Amino acid sequence: MAQFGKSSGQKGKPTYAYAIIGVSVVLFMFGIVGWFFLNLRKTGDYLKENIQVHAYLSPTATQKQILALRDHITSIPYANRIEYVTREMAIQRYNEENDTTWKKIMESNPLPESIDFYVKSDYVQQDSLSILSAELQNKFPGVINEFQYPIKMVTRVGSYVKIGAVAFLIAALLLSILVVFSIDNTIRLAMYSNRFLIKTMQMVGATRGFIATPMNKRAVVNGFIAAVIAIAAVWGTIMIMETVFEPFRMLRDTRGLIMLFLLLVVMGIAITVYSTNRSVIKYLKMKLDDLY
Repeated sequence: MAQFGKSSGQKGKPTYAYAIIGVSVVLFMFGIVGWFFLNLRKTGDYLKENIQVHAYLSPTATQKQILALRDHITSIPYANRIEYVTREMAIQRYNEENDTTWKKIMESNPLPESIDFYVKSDYVQQDSLSILSAELQNKFPGVINEFQYPIKMVTRVGSYVKIGAVAFLIAALLLSILVVFSIDNTIRLAMYSNRFLIKTMQMVGATRGFIATPMNKRAVVNGFIAAVIAIAAVWGTIMIMETVFEPFRMLRDTRGLIMLFLLLVVMGIAITVYSTNRSVIKYLKMKLDDLY
């Protein structure tokens, strides 16, 4: 998409502006869908990593055994926020969340000691937690009386996240196809105004590479500009959404956003160059009379 000559340059600039805006809008739509996908994944991880696992301790377990179990759980790479909950701490928390009528029926504290912890999202699965339970009980026999976690919640959260991820992947795939076709049509319309210039250069002996190279270079610049505009628009939308809805700020995935923005730049440049080069080849193959 190069400009040759004064008159060509004057005619080309508006076309390039419209093409850049059109590509920016399409990339912006793709970026917003990508951001929602990142939020969905982050939401699933957040829910999973807030499911608490309880290792209830046997009344006969010694303090040395309990501390050894706590240290072992702490050393597990995917375990975090480990806490040794004594019977006094357990009953205090129970009283804060419930009434204290149990004191009229029982004189002693009925709640056992426990080691409570959370695990990273990738391991919040029934199979993984069952393996962890068996491993801890085999390594510390007689120390753990019961290994407990909300099985239904673990299953449901995992199921919902998978369904949501699949739905967004399908949407992203369909949108990617739409992006490719939309950008391709936009660039082809922009190249239409240069069809006579391309044919004239061919007729005076210019090679395909000589004709296509400056246009491809211009396509790289246009694609990059469009991607930068789209990224700025996506970032502005994210800032507004995080200001209006505070939970979005907690879900921000900085690394994922960087990857998304790089993807927008690659897509903007790659598709623009591909469409430009295809249009050049198309007009080179056409007869002069067909250009009219």
